[in-house]
Amino acid sequence: MTGFLVVLGLLLLVTFWLISIYNQLVTLKGRYQNGFAQIEVQLKRRYDLIPNLVETAKGYLQHESQTLTAVTEARNAALAGLKAATAAPGSSQAMQQLAAAEQQLQGALQGLSVQIEAYPDLKANQNMLQLSEELTATENRVAFARQGFNDSVTAYNIYRNQFPNTLVANRFGHTTDASLLEIENPQEYRQAPKVSF
Repeated sequence: MTGFLVVLGLLLLVTFWLISIYNQLVTLKGRYQNGFAQIEVQLKRRYDLIPNLVETAKGYLQHESQTLTAVTEARNAALAGLKAATAAPGSSQAMQQLAAAEQQLQGALQGLSVQIEAYPDLKANQNMLQLSEELTATENRVAFARQGFNDSVTAYNIYRNQFPNTLVANRFGHTTDASLLEIENPQEYRQAPKVSF
């Protein structure tokens, strides 16, 4: 009888231990998904600001329609990348697609910034100044949200890969690591876009 109680006690202990590992995996996954939701909010805000920036510049940059078109196309590609990443936060392919689209958008915004420098009236325009300030603030929020997301992904991946957690993770649907949202040339990305006046 005591042997049965010991075995039952051990089974209960192992069951609670497995449940604890599984619940921690779910919690950590929820945190990185929430972290990506914060990135999504900030990127959508950023993408909403860009058409206003283009529209404000359009009157001054009539001869620079290629630049404005490039910014608009890059913004649309980045928005599509965000939608794909929102459907699968942490997915390697989705994170790479979003990072590439963001890189393209950064380049287009840098091109716009160069064009704006040639137009002093545009640089002094109150709408352009306000949009530039909002875009800079949003860039900072995106950076903080990305850091929070990457921290959450790292915590999930570390926990998932620890032994014996990896045994439980692989059995209950947590079979792959989540991917970080990494930007190529992060120093360049942090500095851009410079549409400040």
